[in-house]
Order: sequence, then structure tokens, then C-alpha cells
Amino acid sequence: AVRLIRSGVSVVSVTGSVRDIRDLLDLDDTARQHHVTVVVGGGMSPGLSGLLARWLVDGLHVCDELHVALHGTAGPACAKEHHRALGGKAVGWHDDAWIERRGGSGRELCWFPEPVGAYDCYRAEVAEPITLHRVFPTVHRISARVSATRRDRLTSPLPMLSPAHREGGVGGLRVEARGADIDGSRVTLIAGIAERVGTAAAATASAFTGAIVNGSLPRGAIASGSDAVPTTEVLTQVVSGGVRLQGFTGVPESLSLPPVASQE
Repeated sequence: AVRLIRSGVSVVSVTGSVRDIRDLLDLDDTARQHHVTVVVGGGMSPGLSGLLARWLVDGLHVCDELHVALHGTAGPACAKEHHRALGGKAVGWHDDAWIERRGGSGRELCWFPEPVGAYDCYRAEVAEPITLHRVFPTVHRISARVSATRRDRLTSPLPMLSPAHREGGVGGLRVEARGADIDGSRVTLIAGIAERVGTAAAATASAFTGAIVNGSLPRGAIASGSDAVPTTEVLTQVVSGGVRLQGFTGVPESLSLPPVASQE
């Protein structure tokens, strides 16, 4: 990434590695100096998760909690990352302080859009708490979990025992924002997708690439969910890429995005 930036090339990163994400965010000054954009989190996770978080937070008067849950993997590299994350150290933002927990702990039943349904999800070494805290510094609690079977958790400290699938099945993403409306009433908003992880990641990366080409993103290292990102424009392009965004209001329903003015 550094070589590309110094060559004047913008970057859309789809990595989910916590270390990589931190390193990319540290390239903000370098990217500004070379007048390029670095999208930190341009896949499904992180990436689409941040866009949905921004969409939900904008619907609240005050947001104090953000919780992300993920199900499924794309190709072999993604499956290996999922395996490694379950055996790693999960970070979270809890009551305005960083916490660190063992991956594979903290079981929580999370409901994803159909046809995925409900899965037990656990803490893992994923990047959402880092990227979301960067763009929502006033939120008091941020967590992220991934779905896992008992076998996944028991074997996470070991090398993968079987080769990963070339392409995973239908995966899921769930983003939950908790806060208050303008009257002070407690409100919980939920959005997500049920889609092949590779498809969702590709659609998101393509949408961010288009935003760079159109000049819609500023220079520097931009985390997904930043208020500098034209969220509606990018989400509209994600939908155009074949991904259905769903909101939960008692029953699942498609998110209604406002129209985006065409760019001549």
C-alpha cells in the first residue's frame, strides 16, 4: 500500500486484519501528502458494516452503542482469517475504555436477515471496534462478533484441519445501533444483509472505487462510516451491485435509500 500511495495511486483495502487496519489508518498523513485516498475497510467487514452503521446513527438523535455481527466467509483466505480471528484477542470499546477478551468467548444469539436466520456469535479479533470508534468517537460501547460452531472454537488455536471451500455459501451481516430519539426515548435500529460474502465485499469495494473516481472522497486515510463518505451514494452503488440491504422493524424490509443526484 505504501508503494502505491507514494506512486500517487489511491487504494481501496478489503483486509480484515486488525494489524493491517491500524497500519493503514496510520498512513493518513502520507496519503494526504501524495494527494490520494486510502479507503480503510472497503469490503463487507470492515466496509459495508461501517456504511450501515453510519446510516443507522444518522437516524438517531444520540447513539451510545454499536454492535456488529458477521456470519460466513468468502474464499479460502477469508476462511483462514475467520479461523485466526476466533483464536485471537478480541478488542472492544466498553464505557469509553478499550477492553481485550479471548476470541471465541461471549456467546450471543444474533438474528441475521433471512434466509440466514439465527446463529450463535462470539467475540473475535476483527477490526470493527477500531474503525467504528475512529468515526464515532462519542459512542460509549462498540462490539463485534462472528458466528462459529463448537468445532470452530475448539480448533481455533490449531492450524485449519480441513481445506477451506473455494466459495462460501450465503453469509450475513447485522449492524445494531442503540440510542435515543429527539424526545429522549430509547431506540434500537438494525440493518443487515443476507448475501454471499464475496459478492457483498466486491460490490462494496466497487462502490468505493467509483466514489474515488468521481472525486466524492477526500484525500487521506478514510475509514468506512466516516462522515466524509457520501454514505447514501456509496450504498446506492452497493445495491446496484446486487446486494439487498435490509432493515428490521419487527419484520424484515428493504432499506429505502433517498435518490442520489446523477453526476454528469
